[in-house]
Amino acid sequence: MKKTDILFSRLVKLMDILRSAKGCPWDRKQNHRSLKICLIEETYEVLDAIDRKNPKKLKEELGDLLYQIIFHSRIAKERKKFDINDVIDSAYKKLVKRHPHVFGNERIRGAEKVIDAWHRRKMKESENSVFDNIPKALPALHKAEKIQRKLSLLGHNWGSLLDILKKIDKDLEDIKKKIGREKKSYLEKILGNLLFDIVSLSYLLKIEPETVLHETINRYVKKWGGNR
Repeated sequence: MKKTDILFSRLVKLMDILRSAKGCPWDRKQNHRSLKICLIEETYEVLDAIDRKNPKKLKEELGDLLYQIIFHSRIAKERKKFDINDVIDSAYKKLVKRHPHVFGNERIRGAEKVIDAWHRRKMKESENSVFDNIPKALPALHKAEKIQRKLSLLGHNWGSLLDILKKIDKDLEDIKKKIGREKKSYLEKILGNLLFDIVSLSYLLKIEPETVLHETINRYVKKWGGNR
């Protein structure tokens, strides 16, 4: 066996022991729902390690995230739904299917074209709304960017950079005029439009709004004495 196979099997067997009658009471008690917060926290710790450019920490956090995947797969196996082998096989088949430009005859050039083609395939696979596969719990900026990309693929025209900038200016002027004159609910609506338009601007500039906002926050925290 290859080293990767040996190490992966060892981790899966460890999970089996922890969930067994002679295992850990805490691990045995968990279910898909109770582990949601753990999965979220481990994911954000991975992102934090990336932002900190800390390879040692990233290695550790990726291990914790992998353990969560094995944990959920073990619970599903106990319920006779699927196991870790099914998860791996599903991921493999999906990736091959969604990369016909690598494993098939389709020709796509450029990373942006690849992303668009990827999203088109996901939209075709959606049984109902094209927005069904966008997780509801996504951060708002990231979710808005995904929705705008899908709308673009459906043929919605966001206009030029100048058009978006004019919309942003209009929303700002509206807020200036209505502060103190309109109810908070109205200002919330206009502010929501402004934020959505800023995401549109980010989309046209091919900049991820969630990423750049995090970077800006970190700069301010560092400026004012933070350690991030």
